[in-house]
Amino acid sequence: MRSPREYHSIDDVRQALAGRLDRAREAALFDRIDWFDALHRHCFPGTSIRILQVQQDAQDAWLFLLSPTPRRVSALANWYSFSWAPLFPGAPDAATRQSLLDALARHLLKGCGQIDLYPLEETAPMMAALRRAGWFAVERPMGGRYILPVAGRSFADYWATRPGQLRSLLRRKGRNSPYALSIEKQLTDDLWRDYVDVHARSWKQPEPDAGLAFLHDLARRESDVGTLRLGFARLEGRPVATQFWTVDGGVALIHKLSHDRAHDAGSPGTLLSHAMFAHAIDTDRVETIDYGTGDNGYKTDWMERRIPLHRIDAFNPRYASAWLPAARTAISALVG
Repeated sequence: MRSPREYHSIDDVRQALAGRLDRAREAALFDRIDWFDALHRHCFPGTSIRILQVQQDAQDAWLFLLSPTPRRVSALANWYSFSWAPLFPGAPDAATRQSLLDALARHLLKGCGQIDLYPLEETAPMMAALRRAGWFAVERPMGGRYILPVAGRSFADYWATRPGQLRSLLRRKGRNSPYALSIEKQLTDDLWRDYVDVHARSWKQPEPDAGLAFLHDLARRESDVGTLRLGFARLEGRPVATQFWTVDGGVALIHKLSHDRAHDAGSPGTLLSHAMFAHAIDTDRVETIDYGTGDNGYKTDWMERRIPLHRIDAFNPRYASAWLPAARTAISALVG
């Protein structure tokens, strides 16, 4: 096995990967090099990146990390990320993956005092690697990710299984609704201005400029390849609700929902969700719809499966400065 390598530039990582995490060869949006590039440029521009690679024969593993301080690393992820995980572009077997992770954990122990990784679905291989290397590692459940396995159903079949309260709401609000609904696949400057306008009037916290720049980058990139689905509900031409989805590889991802709070009584966001789900299932023929992270109550009306997410915190016992936060984290994990 070769010694792990570190990269501090996405451009250098692109060259080393030689296309292996590009769209053509990586199905998952959140594992693509373009995703990490945009996330770092827009959301963490002042934070150093520390991207690790280790190779064994023809197989390798990658960790995409941030380094907010010289002795601390975190997953290169934030609230836009539905998942984060070590990446294995060549799809090695389980034993090889574990060996590669062991090497990365040992490498990090040499000069790093603390690691935090979130959001992870699978934690056992990473926890085993960290503990074998000598880290004090704690795993904690932290929220969930909501998905809908379509399982070949039509939208009508899916809708018939939704809670009666939701179906009743759609019947009442849809009757003589004043809202015009549309789903756009190609981004224009006017559509993006409409999106930003709705978000500014939404119940959500105002989107930071960096966040809007990141979302615009994502919308533009997905529009170029036809995977963008930008939905609007309009009243007399003015947008009052919007949804930002992407559809790729049989999976629909719901990135952002916004609606004008002044129109709560008319439920334009719920009406738009109905149209977006119908389009994804009957027109795009997706296999899965993914509502992303966050235990929001409304998601359970639309989704059928919750995937638990976890956070790993690891502390290097060689650094006395890590002992107190390690103890606090362990206690927090015990009390939930």
